[in-house]
Amino acid sequence: MNDRLRTQSPRLEFRLRGREMNRIEAVSDVVFGFALTLLVVSGQVPRTYAELIDAMRGFPAFALTFAMLMVVWARHYYFFRYFGLDDAPTIVLNTLLLFVVVFYVYPLKFLFTVWLAPVTGQNGGALQLAALDTRGLMIIFGSGYVAVYLAFAALVFHAYRMREALGLNAYEIAHTKNALAAQLLNASVGALSILLAMLVSPRQAGYAGYVYLLVPLFLNLHGRLWRRRRRAMAKEIASLA
Repeated sequence: MNDRLRTQSPRLEFRLRGREMNRIEAVSDVVFGFALTLLVVSGQVPRTYAELIDAMRGFPAFALTFAMLMVVWARHYYFFRYFGLDDAPTIVLNTLLLFVVVFYVYPLKFLFTVWLAPVTGQNGGALQLAALDTRGLMIIFGSGYVAVYLAFAALVFHAYRMREALGLNAYEIAHTKNALAAQLLNASVGALSILLAMLVSPRQAGYAGYVYLLVPLFLNLHGRLWRRRRRAMAKEIASLA
C-alpha cells in the first residue's frame, strides 16, 4: 500500500473518470425527470379554493419526496463521475435502480402525506389509510428503501471488482469500500424497520418509521471513522514525501 500511495496518490482526491455524460446517464436523467413529473401530475387540478388549500397542504410531502429523489440522483451522478463505467453489468444494475425509483414514487409520496397529515391537516390519501394498513405501508416503503440502496451497493461493488481495470489507487480503493459500507448501512436500516413492522402489532407498526432516525446517526459515525482513516492516509503520504 505504501508504494501505491507514493506513486499514485500525491493528493487525497478521487480522480474523475466520467467527465462526459454517456448514454446510460442520459437515459437515467430522463427516467429521474419522469419520476419527478409523476409527483407533479399525481394529483388533480384544484377546482375550488378549498381544494387548492388542501393541495397546498400537500406541499411538505411533495418537498420531502422531491428531496429524497434528488438525493438518489446525486448518488447516481457521483457514481458515474467517479467511475465512468458503461459495461453490461452497470447497465443491468442501473436499470434495476431506475425501475425501483419509478415504481416507488407514489408509495413514497403517500407515506409522507400520511406522516405529515397531523401537522398539515391535509385530507385525501391520509384519510384512506386504516390503522391495520400501517404495517403494509411500512413494509412497502422499507422494501423500496432497501432495494434502492442495495442497487447502489451492487453498483459500487461492481466498481470495486473493476478496480484494476479502472486503475484505482490506494485512496480510491479505500474510498470505494467506504462508499459500499455506507450503502449497506442505509439498506440495513430499512431492513430493520421492516423487521420491526412485522414483529409488532399492526396498530403499532407505524413506530417502525422512527427506525430511519438511525440513518443520520449511523452515517455520522461512519463518516467520522472515514475522516479518521483519511487523515491517517494523509499522514502516511506526508511521511513518504
